[in-house]
Amino acid sequence: MKTDIIFYRLFQEFPDIFFELIGNPPESASLYQFSSVEIKQTAFRIDGVFLPTQGSENPIYFVEVQFQADGEIYSRLIAEICLYLRQNQPLNDWGAVVLYPNRNVDTGNIKHYREFFTSGRVRRIYLDELGEATSLPIGIATAKLVIATDDIAIAQARELIDRTKSEISSPPKQQQLLQFIETILAYKFPTMTREEMEQMFGLSELKQTRFYQEAFQEGVEEGRVQGVEEGKLKAVPAMLAAGLTVEQIAQALDLSVEEVRQAAQ
Repeated sequence: MKTDIIFYRLFQEFPDIFFELIGNPPESASLYQFSSVEIKQTAFRIDGVFLPTQGSENPIYFVEVQFQADGEIYSRLIAEICLYLRQNQPLNDWGAVVLYPNRNVDTGNIKHYREFFTSGRVRRIYLDELGEATSLPIGIATAKLVIATDDIAIAQARELIDRTKSEISSPPKQQQLLQFIETILAYKFPTMTREEMEQMFGLSELKQTRFYQEAFQEGVEEGRVQGVEEGKLKAVPAMLAAGLTVEQIAQALDLSVEEVRQAAQ
């Protein structure tokens, strides 16, 4: 899995993390929808855009996650933004954020675009300069887990899992964040089996949460009312919407992964 995909998914599922990164109140996320936009009649596509859901006083935020050196990143980014503004004519102001793992990857030449940077309209964030993970909000600490070296990542992941269980009071959000931490770990340790991961990080405890049990019970009740097999299959969409993975649902309902996927479709 590419690193940028992880971050775009992170901003999709936890938009408040982006606003914490840029120094805004995390509550600002409720005013936005995160998506990607196509620039018509060009080869450009902007993968990360926070579009205000109401009013014209909130700016549009364009987001670029850059984990590889690219000398042309700023010429491309500014061109994409200007084409978007021309085609859509939004009433809202705009800003852009480029997210790097460190300064060494930032090789773009800003000579022709320096006014955008000096004005603060375009900002660069270097994850390794955000501070120690233990002192950061849990969302930003989760983002930093992506750039942690393998030996440090293990300790950070364990700490994040403990913090998530103690600091996140909402069972659905707790489950969602734990699953995202698991996704990052799977990306960083591709040879580790799920069983090894559960044993090392205690992720099997997901099955003991009230949220998981309630979703499982919903599937059981559906089965009793409508017939076991049919009820199980009809419970799949609700359990997916509640944040459970295909594998977790398959295990909970005693179905194959393929059956769960077919029911989800």
